[in-house]
Amino acid sequence: MRRPVRDTEDSHRKVTRRALFMGGCMAATMAVLGGRMRYLGVDQAQDFALLAEQNRVNIQLIPPDRGLIVDRNGKLIAGNVQNYRVVITREGAGDVGEVLNRLSHLIPLTRNDMERVLRDVDRNPSFVPIPVKDRLSWEEFSRITVNAPALPGVSPDVGLSRIYPRDTDFAHVVGYVGPVSESDLEGLENPDPLLRIPKFQIGKIGVERWREDVLRGSAGNRKIEVNHVGRVMRELERTEGLSGADLMLTIDADIQNFTQARLGEDSAACVVMDVHNGDIIAAVSAPSFDPNLFVRGISSANYNVLMQNDHRPLANKVVQGAYPPGSTFKVVTALAALAEGAIDVETTVRCPGYLEFGGRRFHCWKHGGHGKVDLARSLAESCDVFYYEVAQKVGIDKISEMGRRMGLGMRHDLPMSAITEGNLPTKDWKQAKYKQDWRIGDTINASIGQGYVLASPLQLAVMTARAATGRAVVPRLIRAIDGVETEIVPPESLGIPESHLEAVRSGMNNVVNSQHGTSYGARVAAADKKMAGKSGTSQVRNISASERETGVVANTDLPWKYRDHALFVAYAPAEAPRYAVAVVVEHGGGGSSAAAPIARDVLLRVLNGALPDPADYPEAQRKRIESMLKDLRLRNADGKMPAEKKV
Repeated sequence: MRRPVRDTEDSHRKVTRRALFMGGCMAATMAVLGGRMRYLGVDQAQDFALLAEQNRVNIQLIPPDRGLIVDRNGKLIAGNVQNYRVVITREGAGDVGEVLNRLSHLIPLTRNDMERVLRDVDRNPSFVPIPVKDRLSWEEFSRITVNAPALPGVSPDVGLSRIYPRDTDFAHVVGYVGPVSESDLEGLENPDPLLRIPKFQIGKIGVERWREDVLRGSAGNRKIEVNHVGRVMRELERTEGLSGADLMLTIDADIQNFTQARLGEDSAACVVMDVHNGDIIAAVSAPSFDPNLFVRGISSANYNVLMQNDHRPLANKVVQGAYPPGSTFKVVTALAALAEGAIDVETTVRCPGYLEFGGRRFHCWKHGGHGKVDLARSLAESCDVFYYEVAQKVGIDKISEMGRRMGLGMRHDLPMSAITEGNLPTKDWKQAKYKQDWRIGDTINASIGQGYVLASPLQLAVMTARAATGRAVVPRLIRAIDGVETEIVPPESLGIPESHLEAVRSGMNNVVNSQHGTSYGARVAAADKKMAGKSGTSQVRNISASERETGVVANTDLPWKYRDHALFVAYAPAEAPRYAVAVVVEHGGGGSSAAAPIARDVLLRVLNGALPDPADYPEAQRKRIESMLKDLRLRNADGKMPAEKKV
C-alpha cells in the first residue's frame, strides 16, 4: 500500500531538524575545543614552553678553578691538575643501584664506593651530580663514554684536582684541601652553593684554609639538554665562573727546601725573617708529611703512622709549638732591667754557681760558677745567676711587659692554623689561673725563660728581628694577591733607647764571636757574614738534689723524650742586620751544639743566595761541612727530588 505524501513530508522535516540539532551541537563543541586550543597554544604558549624547557633542561654549577699559590719567585707551590671522573644524577638514572652495578663492570667500584654514592644520592636533590669516582685513567674514561647509552644519568666529566708539587716542603704552611664536611657548614647562615656539591674541596689547614675567601673563586653554570633517560644530549649555554685569586707567598721555595733538608729527621722548627719588612723567608716544621695524601683521601694505615709518630709530623711547630725559651729569653730580661734602671752596662754580679733564696738553691748551668759577671759577659757565657739577681729588682710584670714589646706573648696574625699566643706570666695571671700568689721563685725561673714562660719559634724570630732593628717588625706571609702587592706598613720604633739595644747586641755578638761565647763553635769565618745570636737550653724534666750531688745525667744518656730542648736565635750580618732566624730542636740537648749550627747554615744559605760556601766556615770545619752539604737531599732546578741514594 502506498504511503501518503503528507506522511513522507513530515518524516523528512523530522530528519532535518535532528540533523540541524546535531550539527549545532558539533559546531558548539568544535568552537569550545578551538577556543581551548587557542588558549593553550597561544595565550598559554610561553608558560607551557617554560615547563617543557624545565623538563628537558638541567642547570649545573661549574666549580671555579682554585687560585694558585706560588713562592716569592713565582715557583708553583699549590696548583691544579686535570682530573677525569664520573658522576651520576638520580633524576636521570632512575634505579641508581642498577646503574652503579652496570658501571662496576667498566671501572673498579668497591662496595664502599657504591654505598657512599647511594648515601650521597639520598642526601641531595635529584638533579645534583654525585661523584662516583675520580682520578680515572684515560682508558676507563673512554670505556664509560662509549657505553654512555646504557648508563642513564651517568656523565663522564673532566675537572681539576689540587696538587702540591713540592709536597713535604710546604705542608705546614700551605696546608691542604679536602671535601666539605658538616663541621665546615656549621654556623654558616647562607653557605655558598658550591659547598653543597658532594666532594667539593675547600682548604682545611694553613693558607689553603685561612685564605679560602680569595682562593675559591665563584661558580659558573651551564644548561644542558637531556633525553628521557637522562643522557646529556648537548650543552645549551655556559656561563664561566670567576677563578680564585693567585697568592704569592714571601717564602723562598729553595731556601725552604734547604731548611727542611737541614733539619733532617729531627723534631724541630726553623723560621727565617727579613728584619726590615717582616717577610718570612722560610718556615719549616720537621718532620713533615705529604699533603697530597689528604687531597686524595688518606688511608687509615697512613694516617695512623702519622699520628703514632712521637715526632708529631702533623703539628706545625713553627706557630703551634709553645716551648720554654730558655736562655734566649735573657735578651728580654736584660732589656727590662736596663729600662727599669736596675742595671747598666757596667753592673756586675758574682756567680758562685747558684743563688740561695728561701731555703732553695737556683743553680747556674755552670756548676763552678762564672765569678764576677757584667751584662756583656752574662749574655756571651749565659750566666744564669746574673739574671736571677737582676730579675728580683725588676719584677715579673715589667719583664713580661718588655716581652710583649719584643713580640712574645701574642698571637701574630698570619694565615696559618692554631697559632699559639705563648705565655708571658704576670702576678694577676697566676692568681686568675691557679688562685695562687706570685712568688719570687717564679720570677727567678722566668728570668731565664723557664717556669711559666712559653714562646713559639715564630715569636722568637720576631723577638730577634726587633732586637736587631729596635723596631716593631711584624711577620708577613702573603706577598701579593693576583699580582697586587700587599701593603707593608713601616715598623714603628719600639721606644727602647739605642744604648740599651747596643748593649744587648754586643752581648749577642760575643755569644758567637768571642772565644768564651757559648756558641763560638758555630761562628762564621767570613767577616761580612758574621752572625750575632743567643743560645738556649730548656729543661723538660726536674733535676733532683740527689742527682746534682752525684752528677747530672747527660742528655745523651737519657731517653729522647727526657732530653732538653735546644734553641738558638740569631741575626746576620751582625754589623748590618738583614735576616733573623730562630731554631728549636725538640729534645736536642744543648742549644749551642744542636740548634746553632743549623741556624748558621740556614743564614749562610740566605745570604749567599746559593748553597753555603765552605770557605765561610772555620777552616777546621770545612771538610765536614762539604760532606754535610753533599749529603743533603735537595730539589733539582725543576723542583723535583733526586732519586734515593743506594746504600
